[in-house]
Amino acid sequence: MSALIEVILPVFLVIGFGYLAVWRGLFSESAIDGLMKFTQNFAIPTLLFRAISTLDLGQSFDPALLTSFYTGALTGFLVAFAGARFLFHRPWPDSVAIGFGGLFSNSVLLGLAITERAYGVDALASNFVIVSVHAPFCYVIGVTAMEFARAEGKGLGATLLSVLRAMSRNALVIGITAGFVVNFSGLAMPMVFTDAVDMMARAALPAAIFGLGGVLACYRPEGDMGVVALICLVSLVLHPTITYALGRAFTLSDAQLRSAVLTAAMAPGINIYVFANMYGVARRVAATAVLSATALSIGTVWIWLSILP
Repeated sequence: MSALIEVILPVFLVIGFGYLAVWRGLFSESAIDGLMKFTQNFAIPTLLFRAISTLDLGQSFDPALLTSFYTGALTGFLVAFAGARFLFHRPWPDSVAIGFGGLFSNSVLLGLAITERAYGVDALASNFVIVSVHAPFCYVIGVTAMEFARAEGKGLGATLLSVLRAMSRNALVIGITAGFVVNFSGLAMPMVFTDAVDMMARAALPAAIFGLGGVLACYRPEGDMGVVALICLVSLVLHPTITYALGRAFTLSDAQLRSAVLTAAMAPGINIYVFANMYGVARRVAATAVLSATALSIGTVWIWLSILP
């Protein structure tokens, strides 16, 4: 019970404040849109840049850690995609967007916040390793699958060019890439610059979590509950279960196992709605899945915290 009260509820209370502010008209939808653009395009990429630029890559990057997490993520994509296509008979593009819901965990807005509250700032090294690959991995899978689903005669070269174009414009990928460049080059950044970066990074998680609540208030959950239930089951149960089993098999350290499983156990983030909206498919499913899974994750994350060492 202490984990629920001390770790999970403060994060979800901030989400609730954002939800209530928009629901009661104290914060407009346009203001939330601006806040989320700030966090997604500036503050969070800055946070990731700062974390990765100072990360001890030799010590933190463990293939077993990444294999444990991303095997679960890829399995989640395939199960959700196949279920949407063959169980619920959704069109191919819809099925890709639904599969993306089983692939993309809310690794930053919720994963970092809950891991930090549960285990402290020093426990985030493995989280940042996972996050550094997360957006590139998931968007490569999702965009590639969607481009092939919508290819309609386009050649392989044109399809791959569309994938590269989409990746090069993603702010998270840009921040991560810049962080790796600084890390590998050993470039010493002036203190005045790092102080400014740290100020921006500190604003990222509180603003993004509040904004997430506001975004959820803008959604109108309705219909397609079978598909939504599939996404929730895959993201909240299947992905972390696979990650936990593989992490045990690979004998990950306690810190690595905690970061991997908690990140895997996070609800799908608003990126799945952004992805669906970008292609104009399965938007209602994506919106409902984000809201439903985020609410359900209060209980499922509590369970995972009680299981983890």
